[in-house]
Amino acid sequence: MRLSASKRLYAVAMLVLACCACLSMANPVWAAGPAGKSAAGRAIVWRFDRLDKIGGLSPEVLGHPRVIETPYGKATDFNGVDDALMIPEHPLAGASDYTWEVIFRPDGGAFAQRFFHLQEQDPTTHLDTGNRMLFEIRVVNGQWCLDSFASSGENHRTLLNCHLLHPLGKWYVVTAVYDGRTLRNYVDGQLQGEGSLDLKPQLPGRSSVGMRVNHKFFFKGAILTARMTPRALPPGEFLKLPSKNK
Repeated sequence: MRLSASKRLYAVAMLVLACCACLSMANPVWAAGPAGKSAAGRAIVWRFDRLDKIGGLSPEVLGHPRVIETPYGKATDFNGVDDALMIPEHPLAGASDYTWEVIFRPDGGAFAQRFFHLQEQDPTTHLDTGNRMLFEIRVVNGQWCLDSFASSGENHRTLLNCHLLHPLGKWYVVTAVYDGRTLRNYVDGQLQGEGSLDLKPQLPGRSSVGMRVNHKFFFKGAILTARMTPRALPPGEFLKLPSKNK
């Protein structure tokens, strides 16, 4: 029986994901730890305390992002004009449900900004597909609101609630949770929005930090840490701001 081109492509992609899962169990470098990949069901942590390695990966550095000292440790600061990092991995590829958390400090800048973008790629052409996940902000009257987006084929969901505004220049934990049926987003554990979504597991790809993956909508502010967990966590297990350095 002949398979259609789309079914053959899907079969190849699932084989790639299966091989990656086998490698993660066989290679201790992929074990959960301070940074890098994790075993199935455990978190991947990226710390932005250096520019040459993020989670064990070598990013492409665009512009001149700076590593700065903050009350919570070192973070990467982006100028909102041309600073960004391109990371050769989609850390939530293959996840049917997930929790994505980022500790960041928005500092103003343009009205619409994309500060973290996870992008699926076609395994044959290596081109970006339409399937992606994003964290965004909108700057409104000297404050900001959270925008989260996820798409899968014709299905997509935007969570944007600018009735809930937050002061600029402070550190926050933003979280997106998908439980297989509903996408929700939070600021410091407080629900900002929710909506139903049929999101299929995404294929491997790449990520951009500080901008949209197509080099638009640059972010002005700093990013400390990101944690990507391939399961839906309850709010009681969300990241919290770390203790301040003395």
